[in-house]
Amino acid sequence: MDLPSRDTSSETIAEDIALAIHEHRLPPGSKLSEDEVGEIFGVSRTVVRAALQRLAHDRLVELRRNRGAFVAQPSLREAREVFEARALLEPRTARSAAERITEADLALLQRHIDAEHAALAEGEAGRALYLSGKFHIEIARIADQDTIAEFITQLVARSSLIIAVYWQRRGALCERHAHHALMRALAAHDGPLAEELMKSHLLDLLSSLDLRSRVAVPSSLREALGG
Repeated sequence: MDLPSRDTSSETIAEDIALAIHEHRLPPGSKLSEDEVGEIFGVSRTVVRAALQRLAHDRLVELRRNRGAFVAQPSLREAREVFEARALLEPRTARSAAERITEADLALLQRHIDAEHAALAEGEAGRALYLSGKFHIEIARIADQDTIAEFITQLVARSSLIIAVYWQRRGALCERHAHHALMRALAAHDGPLAEELMKSHLLDLLSSLDLRSRVAVPSSLREALGG
């Protein structure tokens, strides 16, 4: 169904499409027709084009000359590079977060974990993945390293696409023990342990991927964005 009651600015449309990508309602390779997106949101092609350009800047969407916009489909090389970059940045960020974390921060992270587990229990693996990514982004925020947090946010978004294409061990999505162990280290303000646990966690995520070429089967654009 159409969404006339929503805020239909290009920024909000970009956020809605990004969420659909993160939650795997829009798989890599899906075509994003300007006309169809405009019809779904009740906006002009100009507004849709601005939203797609924003997503292309974030590398969630590819704009192909004379063909239109498509959800990005990461290569094998990019998949390895993204997780290597995360393994370089996030362990040190976890150490910094452990030194600065407050009770309010811990409560927020726990809510992310609880929501992630609830999504998995309801069979919403894409939603669980999105929440898991937010958990990592929040740790970067707690570390109070704005520039690095911005890089991590982009890498987590690209990781979502990579996992959509290459995952083979869906049980790794939950990472129940990894996140709880991280929480304990953060609560204890144990920076070295938080750093080591984050490194192990990211290596385990990488090992859950089957880094061979895959072809994604796009879902209905209206179904993905209209729900």
